[in-house]
Amino acid sequence: MFQKLDSFLFLAKYRLRAFLTDESGDVNIVSMVVLIGIAVLLAIVFRDAISNLIKTLLNTIAGNATNAVNGE
Repeated sequence: MFQKLDSFLFLAKYRLRAFLTDESGDVNIVSMVVLIGIAVLLAIVFRDAISNLIKTLLNTIAGNATNAVNGE
């Protein structure tokens, strides 16, 4: 009984380790760098619009929170 349990435990450890260390599949580093570069470029180009959007959202949230606390 313990031998079967031990072999099952060994097999489970082996499969878990194989699953966690499996690196099959292609992660193309160049494509990842290009996508990150595009995201940064878009953030730089639309910096003012993003900043205004965030400020508006935070002001709206702060106003709603104040109104909720004051009971208005």
